[in-house]
Amino acid sequence: MRRAALVVVLALMVAGLLPAPAPASAVRGGRAPLLAYYYQWFERSSWQRAKTDYPRLGRYSSDDASVIRTHIAWARSAGIDGFVVSWKSTAVNNRRLELLLTEARAQDFKVAVIYQGLDFHRRPLATARVAADFRLLRDRYARDPAFFRLGGKPLTVFSGTWEYATTDIARITGPVRSRLTVLGTEKNPEGCRRLARVTDGDAYYWSSVNPDTNDRHETKLRAMAEAVHGAGGYWMAPFAPGFDARKVGGTKSVPREGGRTLRVEYAAAETSGPDVLGLISWNEFSENSHVEPSVEHGTQALDELRRLRGVPSSASPSVPPASSGSVRHQRLGYWPGLLRIAGSAALLVGAVAGLARLRSVRTRKEKRT
Repeated sequence: MRRAALVVVLALMVAGLLPAPAPASAVRGGRAPLLAYYYQWFERSSWQRAKTDYPRLGRYSSDDASVIRTHIAWARSAGIDGFVVSWKSTAVNNRRLELLLTEARAQDFKVAVIYQGLDFHRRPLATARVAADFRLLRDRYARDPAFFRLGGKPLTVFSGTWEYATTDIARITGPVRSRLTVLGTEKNPEGCRRLARVTDGDAYYWSSVNPDTNDRHETKLRAMAEAVHGAGGYWMAPFAPGFDARKVGGTKSVPREGGRTLRVEYAAAETSGPDVLGLISWNEFSENSHVEPSVEHGTQALDELRRLRGVPSSASPSVPPASSGSVRHQRLGYWPGLLRIAGSAALLVGAVAGLARLRSVRTRKEKRT
């Protein structure tokens, strides 16, 4: 029986269906937790629009559990503590949030939520709808042990607060703040002070700054941190590896400079005394702020993060080369998974048949004797 079990395990490992154990969490004593903004809106068809770079994993769907599992393993290996997932309540988004929470629990990874308060045209959603979604988040999802906690409560970020009146934000956040930490997304110290009584701080989403041309970048982050901390709130400081949103109507482009942009922005964010560091982003490919291993940039951003966070390079899992794994996955869609399953089945059948032949030979030998 032990030999049969070993054969089965080996067959599953060869087929790639038995996952490796998750790497141990790195020790980052005294440092602010690092969360990366994570987007779950991808269908396979999404990659045909407004993209100049593509993931090493191929043109995936956000419903693919194996992709999420790999994302988490890669993120953890680079010193990222969790994802801040973009969400508002829809059937698709709820399903994908639940999938992400499940995979995060399995790898001792954390999840926070950034609520998308603006629609596709950048208009604020109805206050009643936003309030209902926050109550759903509080009652259904935030109890999950995988949820990242700040100040003892699950962390949420309310994107688009600058488009809402203070009284409307109070109607949204008032019923949930006893059980959720809710950060605004104001863009200046005045905005942070405006919302100080109706939110628990601010998470500034500043992806498009060029630290080489904006000489007030670090000064602004410090001023915002002072405004937030002065009111007793939490400050989530932003940094990014680069930016280019020209394919989606933007005009700005911030070069990565071989990883230097990431290093400079990380240093500025740390200097502001953050309670949390907000990396923009894990996989925002339309704005080219992604750190996920890609065809064009490879693992450069994750390698930089690993050095910045003091994580040994030995913790890095393997990444498929751009010339083979990612292209093959893009062309074949679901076929790689099906082929692995078929291969696994063939190996199992062969193993069982081999054991049966071995037992038959032993039986014949015993009869002769």
